[in-house]
This record gives sequence, C-alpha cells and structure tokens, in this order.
Amino acid sequence: MTDMAISTAADKQQTEFSARLQKRYAAERRFRAYGLGAIAIAVSILGILLGTISFQGAPAFFQTYMKIDVYFDEAVIDPAGTREERTLRTANYQALAKRGLYEIFPEVTERREKRTLSRLLSSGAYRPLGEMVVNDPSIIGTTQTIWLVTSDDIDTFYKGQIDRETVEADRRVKDNEIAWVDALEADGRVDLQFNTAFFATGDSREPELAGIWGAVVGSFLTLIVTLSVSFPLGVSAAVYLEEFAPKNRWTDLIEVNINNLAAVPSIVFGLLGLAVFLSFFGMPRSAPLVGGLVLALMTLPTIIIATRAALKAVPPSIREAALGVGASDLQVVTHHVLPLAMPGILTGTIIGMAQALGETAPLLMIGMVAFIVDVPSSVTDPSTVLPVQIYIWADSPERAFVAKTSAAIMVLLGFLITMNAIAVMLRKRFERRW
Repeated sequence: MTDMAISTAADKQQTEFSARLQKRYAAERRFRAYGLGAIAIAVSILGILLGTISFQGAPAFFQTYMKIDVYFDEAVIDPAGTREERTLRTANYQALAKRGLYEIFPEVTERREKRTLSRLLSSGAYRPLGEMVVNDPSIIGTTQTIWLVTSDDIDTFYKGQIDRETVEADRRVKDNEIAWVDALEADGRVDLQFNTAFFATGDSREPELAGIWGAVVGSFLTLIVTLSVSFPLGVSAAVYLEEFAPKNRWTDLIEVNINNLAAVPSIVFGLLGLAVFLSFFGMPRSAPLVGGLVLALMTLPTIIIATRAALKAVPPSIREAALGVGASDLQVVTHHVLPLAMPGILTGTIIGMAQALGETAPLLMIGMVAFIVDVPSSVTDPSTVLPVQIYIWADSPERAFVAKTSAAIMVLLGFLITMNAIAVMLRKRFERRW
C-alpha cells in the first residue's frame, strides 16, 4: 500500500509539473506573439505614414511646363542696342511670354479673356528668358521655342488633383482654362518634367516656384556652427569629467545637471537663445550663427553623455599599460584612450547632429520662421532650415503646397536616415570588442 501511495503521489506531482510547464510554454508563446504583433503594428503604421507622405509628395518632384514660341523683340529688350547687362536683365520679358501665348490662341481678343489666358503661365515663368538673353545676347531678334512653367492651378489640374467634372463654381480652374489646356495638350505643348527648380531655388509665395535649396543651405550652415561649437566643448568636458575631475559632490552635481539637460524640452533652449544671443549680445536675427549656437547648447548633453560612455568602454588595462611605460595622464588620454573611444564619440555626435537637424521649436523662437527668398551665403545672412521650411509650407493655404510639404519631409527624412546610417557604419567599422 505504501509503494502504491508513493507511486500515486509521484504521478500526481509529475502531472502537476507537466501542467505548470505547459502553462509556462503557453505564456512564452503568447509573449512572443504579443511582441511579433507589436512589431507588425509598428511596421504597418510606419509603412502607412511613409506611404502617405510619398503619395502626397511625389507630384512635387514634377512640374507642368508649357511650350511657347517666344520672339525676343529688340524693341522690348534693348531699344538702344547697348547690350548692357543691366538693360538686358530688366527688360519686360513677361510681355514677350504673354505675346507668345496670345499667338497660339488668336481667337482670344477680349481683354478679360487675355488676362485669364495669361494666368496659365506662372508669374515667374518669364525669368529664364532674361537669363537666356544675358548668357547669349545673339538670340535677340530671333524666335525661340521654350518650355515655361505653368501656374500652380494649372499644374494641379494637369496632375489630376482637380476634377474637371466638378461644378465650375467649386473649382479654381474654369471651363475656358480647361479648354485651352486641352488644346495645348493636343498640340503637344504641355508636358510634365522633372522639377529641378525644387532642388535649386529658394522659397517663394508661388508654389510652382518654391524650392528647398535655400533651406538646405541654411541647414548646412547651421549644422556647421553647431558641430564647430558642440563637438570640441562636449568632448573636452567629457574627457575632463571622466579622466581628470575629482569624484566629489560638485562633480556629481555637474553630472546630474548634464543628464537633466538632455531631457529639457528643446523650446527652452530657444528661449535661452532669444534672451541671451539676441537680446543681450545683439546677434543677427534669423541667422545660422544664432541657430547653430542654440542647437549646440541643445546637443552638448548628448555628446557629453555619449563621449563618457565611449571612454568608459575602453578597458582599464590600456590605461595601466600606458602608465606602466612612463606616459603621463594627459598622454594616456590623448594617445591611447581617446583614439580608441573615437568611434563611439563620432557615433554619438552624428546622432546628436541628426537630432539637431530635425529641430524646429528652438529655431522658431529666434526668428528663423521668417520668409526668406534668397539663398544664404554666410552664417550671418537671414535664412531658414528644412524643418522650419516644412512648417511654413504646411501653414500655407494653397493646395500645391501640400505636395511641396510632403516632398520636403521626404528630403529631410532622407538626410536623417543617411546620418543615422553613417553612425551605424562607423560603429560597425571601427568598434572593437574587448
């Protein structure tokens, strides 16, 4: 009886153990399923976001152009025949472009209809004509066939974003304009071409003329100032705190404040820049110099924390070996520790710069939200940056700016992905396993 009781108890324990084991396995399978489900949802949302941005931004990379036969009338361009550059640049090329358009539709004779017909072309469509004449004055007196940019309404209509079946009172492109566009298309005078101006010009009130080059240059100049200030200061501060500073309550207080600064909202740094750099020091408003200094303050904690982590990752044996052969503390750091920690330092720096590239709030506080047409040539010129340019376009009422906004977001994401990819490659290429 005793053996049977023992056997029964053992079987019962084995059964209970198997049941608990199966529950643990089932819980593990559920946990894995939850994790895979979370990843799938995150990837799906990211795909929807990127797909939406790409779908909305793709039309901005192409622009509708209209082929016009333009007669470069000398009586309009240079009546005196001096061929001076100033005279050639200030001629009324808009009248020449309109004249070429009127010749395609000679039946349009009323003044109001002519005014409507001229609106098929962009208000800045005539600008390439002046550049052509300045570069080659010999075309004066000849007729040239030129592709000129259309207005944003015609561009939006030709891309299919305005339905021609909509009631005329509810759409910006009227029936007579649609008839003219159809006639031009049938004659092979309308075409979608790659929008090189989007990557080569600055901002504009007209969507078809607006570009991101001014914002790209402004971002580049701002990041140059940010890197020039934050990298040497951040690395120097991290080296001192990690390698030379005595461990006491003051250094502990500094370390706590550095960690806290990394979590401070970015707009606080914008307020600091407004109060100190603009109000106190009187630096130029809306300039890459001020923007770079503000972003440098914001990036400093990130670089310091990353540099200290990279310095800690260097094995103590490196330091001990260098000290054993007679190297000073400074030589140990500069000749051995710092070079070995440099891959991690560069990785943290690039990530900090990528974070600075995507910031908007601190730059709004120092006036970089201003409408800037010219491309900046120095760090003291008024300029804007890509995130702020996106903010400005997103607030514009014209429908064509929706595509411009999404296209600028795509460009900004491209820069951010590239910078993070460089950081990953640097880490994989130079990182050492101790």
